[in-house]
Amino acid sequence: MTHSDPNDRPGRTGPAPRPANDAGQVRTVRVPDDRAGQRLDNFLLGQLKGAPRSLVYKLVRSGQVRVNGGRAKAERKLEGGDEVRIPPVRLGETGERPAPPKGLLDALEAAIVFEDARLLALNKPSGLASHGGSGISHGAIESLRALRPGQTLELVHRLDRDTSGLLIVAKKRSALTELQALMREDGGISKRYLALLTGRMPDGVMTVDAPLHIGLRQGGERHVQVNPAGKPSLSHFKVLERRGGQSYCEVRIETGRTHQIRVHAQHIGHPVAGDDKYGEPDANRRLRDQAGLKRLFLHASTLEFALDDGRTPYLLNAPLAPELIDVLDRLA
Repeated sequence: MTHSDPNDRPGRTGPAPRPANDAGQVRTVRVPDDRAGQRLDNFLLGQLKGAPRSLVYKLVRSGQVRVNGGRAKAERKLEGGDEVRIPPVRLGETGERPAPPKGLLDALEAAIVFEDARLLALNKPSGLASHGGSGISHGAIESLRALRPGQTLELVHRLDRDTSGLLIVAKKRSALTELQALMREDGGISKRYLALLTGRMPDGVMTVDAPLHIGLRQGGERHVQVNPAGKPSLSHFKVLERRGGQSYCEVRIETGRTHQIRVHAQHIGHPVAGDDKYGEPDANRRLRDQAGLKRLFLHASTLEFALDDGRTPYLLNAPLAPELIDVLDRLA
């Protein structure tokens, strides 16, 4: 026996959207004008709070999600006024997570280094993922949303879980769109990192122009390597000082590939200290014993860009984490 769903008639204007975790009912949500241009998958992630991305793709592929009554692909760009049909999803399916611990929320509040009406800059701690996912209960963006309930907060970019430093979050759709466009432009956003590289780097600036390719290891873990078939990747390493036979460097990147600095550093024979994926186990062990280094020594320190077609400049800085300053002091 089949029956029609009263909430699933094409062209209906529909009632006001129900709460995102109303598990028993199909919902139809009208896309606000300020969400025009957003991808369908990202719009759904915002509607189904806590849902894993894999579930969102499954719902789209199976045709359970409709846009204006028709099937759509996950990458479809939505327009203001579009009507999106969202099927019922049980809380168990969405992987509903408990609230982030108060200690994490307090730490994130203290880690906000800049905020205005359009964006927020966080000095992300090492060990905190940019966003939640498989096996990760609380990422930075989910925790910030818990800290600021009712605010619209969207990640502009990501940082590796083990990398500390500047993470930019947009508070307005217009800022997200403009910042992501700058991310795609050559030189649109100037990004500088601080890193401790193992061994003695030569003086001056060493430029690494080596394409990077993302592969998968057994178990689905991403592993990046220099490969002619990869995407163009450009990094500039400049020695600031030498400490205990290691090289404390400023790194400027002109592209933002996954694990770019870590793989380029490995490629030139001076891996990032504390890197358990691309580094030297013996060097990491010595630095742990001698200087107390227990994490990846890589920190996103500076972002420079301009919004409003260049009329509003931003220069954002995040101070080096105290545990990394302690390592430098012990190496002196």
